[in-house]
Amino acid sequence: MRIALFVHCYYPEHFYGTESYTRTLARELLALGHEPVVVTATFAGEPRQEDFIQRYAIDGVRVIRFDRNRFPDRGLRDTFHLPDLATVHRTLLDEIQPDIIHVCHLLNHTSALLDVARGAGKPVVATFTDFFGFCFNNKLSTVDGTRCAGPNRSRSNCVACAYFSHDGARAGFGRRIARIAVSETVARMPRLAPANWRANVAALKERPGHLSAAYGAYAGALTPTRFLMNAYRASGLTVPLELSRFGIDIDRSDKPPGPSGRTRLGFIGQLARHKGLHLLLRAMRRLDSNQFSLDVYGDETMDPAYAREVRQLAEGLEVVFRGTFPVERTAEVLAAMDVLVIPSTWVENSPLILLQALATHTPVVISDVEGMNEFIEEGRNGFGFTQGSDAALTRVIGRFAAEPGLARAMSALTQYERTSRHMAADVVRFYESVQAKRQAT
Repeated sequence: MRIALFVHCYYPEHFYGTESYTRTLARELLALGHEPVVVTATFAGEPRQEDFIQRYAIDGVRVIRFDRNRFPDRGLRDTFHLPDLATVHRTLLDEIQPDIIHVCHLLNHTSALLDVARGAGKPVVATFTDFFGFCFNNKLSTVDGTRCAGPNRSRSNCVACAYFSHDGARAGFGRRIARIAVSETVARMPRLAPANWRANVAALKERPGHLSAAYGAYAGALTPTRFLMNAYRASGLTVPLELSRFGIDIDRSDKPPGPSGRTRLGFIGQLARHKGLHLLLRAMRRLDSNQFSLDVYGDETMDPAYAREVRQLAEGLEVVFRGTFPVERTAEVLAAMDVLVIPSTWVENSPLILLQALATHTPVVISDVEGMNEFIEEGRNGFGFTQGSDAALTRVIGRFAAEPGLARAMSALTQYERTSRHMAADVVRFYESVQAKRQAT
């Protein structure tokens, strides 16, 4: 079976998110005897390609990459629908001649790809890994960082995300009232918006309905979590959806015993406020510092101001900032932790580091939010705490000090057995099911 896999970017050094999923799936499809072809793009603003279309291979998989510098976004509408790309997509599909078209992400392709795919006479499917199909910022989070229910009727919450995202949760009361008033006013009466806002406000109002109609091209879609599946269903999408968990390939050896007398906590992720490291450090300050240590893995150059803040919070605690590490060392890094803490203050959706921790028998403490808590058996492989509450996090990690053998006992019960081969086999069955239904109609 020849499969055209469309994804927004596909670089050898990317081992996270949708890129990692696509790379893993393509490699496994190839190993199963299929012929995957990845179609990707260079983002506008990145160094231009020598040729508009480049062809090469990664892991033995054919890759075709075109240069979006030739088609930069002229406004917000171009981020979700850019008809100029149709010719490129039509040319590439004519070249590939796929049996099935699998969209892993529309960013860099926009709904123009679905317009072309709909007319190609081949089944079109998707994997949804975020909320792009109905959420402007892809995160299902409000400007304040709280859970969003999706675009409201006027789209004023989308306007707020587009023009007030810099406010964050710590904006003053007056600023919050102004933000609500301005967003609601321009959403309901776009003519009152500043002239340089009007086209984008119109695009924000159009976006959910446009993508909902465009997604009608899909014969079916996969989601890695029930949370994501339910969010798309709540948005009004009628495309058939199936659950397909991510597969993890990692050393699953038993965790080696650590030193007694101290629980080794770990944090792996972006050093940015929405990842919540500050909450963990505040929680540790409330506890006996002799009972815990913390290894922090993350890039301090991404948000230097936040990095300075968390370093100040860590003063006097047994905390080591260890920078980043190659993906090949993930199992080794997790083996040196008793508990991984994921204190995110935003909506997470099956983060790979969560699954990698479970696969390496590392219990987790997570913000108790959908997208993560469906993987947790409370008290067996992890604990949840109230999102954003350092007091609640204090109570949870305090349990490991009160029960010295707890982390070790939980490690023996913590596992995640699903591999990339399991995931790819499920995807192939999904393809075959879609093709069979198509042939029957």
